[in-house]
Amino acid sequence: MLLLFVVLALLLSGCSLDPEKFSKAMDENPIVGMFIAFGGGLATCLTPCVYPMIAITVSVFGAKQAKSRGQAMMLSSSFVLGIVTLFTPMMVIAAITGKVFGTALSNPWVITGISVIFFATAASMFGAFEMTLPESWMQRLSGVGGAGYGGAFALGLVSGLVAAPCVGPILGAILTWIGKSQNVPLGAVVGVAYSLGLGLPFWLVGTFAVGLPKGGKWMMGVKSAAGIVMCVVGLYFLRNAFPVINKVAQPALVFGIVTGAIAVVGVAMGAVHLDWSDGGFGTKARKGIGIAASVAGAFLFVVWLLMPKAQLAWLHSEEEALTKSKAENRPLLLDFTATWCMACQEMAKDTFADPRVMTKAGNFVAVKIDATDQDDPAIEQISKKYDVKGLPTVLLIDSKGKEVKRFTEFVGPERFLKELEGID
Repeated sequence: MLLLFVVLALLLSGCSLDPEKFSKAMDENPIVGMFIAFGGGLATCLTPCVYPMIAITVSVFGAKQAKSRGQAMMLSSSFVLGIVTLFTPMMVIAAITGKVFGTALSNPWVITGISVIFFATAASMFGAFEMTLPESWMQRLSGVGGAGYGGAFALGLVSGLVAAPCVGPILGAILTWIGKSQNVPLGAVVGVAYSLGLGLPFWLVGTFAVGLPKGGKWMMGVKSAAGIVMCVVGLYFLRNAFPVINKVAQPALVFGIVTGAIAVVGVAMGAVHLDWSDGGFGTKARKGIGIAASVAGAFLFVVWLLMPKAQLAWLHSEEEALTKSKAENRPLLLDFTATWCMACQEMAKDTFADPRVMTKAGNFVAVKIDATDQDDPAIEQISKKYDVKGLPTVLLIDSKGKEVKRFTEFVGPERFLKELEGID
């Protein structure tokens, strides 16, 4: 139940929003790096759409009738390979089209549409309606495959579609995150990790005939937790279209403590463990208020986590910054950023807010260019002037107007400090 909240925190916290850090973590410790996606897949398996299917699916592809443990393992592995083949290309395509996705996220209508989808999915998780494929499609898909390695592989390919009501929400959040990262290798690794997490229970049951705990009310709790996560993600995207939402959050530590406590209180009231059918009006009111408190508290806590706790003295006009740089004979720091650029937000929170960087960069005239609306003629003009191909882009220009250094990915405070040396 808590795994969904862990995955949400990892996805939206600073460590996961930065593709460079995540890729480095995978190089140094693949288990830690892949946990995010693997946990998402495993959490999906605990939902009511997937969990009851495990034993039935294993029987369909013949693992229970296998003549040996080795054959059962090969059949189960073929099924999991089908899942990998289904989901990994999705992640890779999301990463390849990341720049297009990022551009689309500069349009408030697109952002609002994405948020509405998340909210609708959350409503389905809370039991407002059933989101599923037509019955005729479900019957045809459930008949795909059969006994044998090929049948097990084919069944794995379509398993995500059969379980779409519960696979979609978590998978959609991960796909969105990968699209924003624009990191193709990361997309491939995350696709494999998510698939392995989703396929692990099937593999264990098929290979070792493991008995699973009986399904029951706890699965509805998992579904409610997924709904809360979807609401928070929907609000997270909505803040890009309506920046006024961000003004509610404050960088003070007490704000983080209070919002975190509100989320915990909401869960304790019954946001997750109570079901709508558990009682009368009082129970339903407890669950409803608990969901509202959990969503509001968790969202504001995430926004607080992402907020820079300190700020450079940024200018927001390139013309004003150039005039000041020339008049005071000072070097220039240009930061091209956008609300949908994850690495940009991470640099604002970790690098530019670092006290050592703030002190060292005090000699620079710092200007922040908000390139969220890439169709704005003024943004197109200044981007062309500085040959900005993508985001993030950070430029260090000396007092004579010569570009000294250009960063096109996340740069941590240690490296940034070194690069500031000797620029005047």
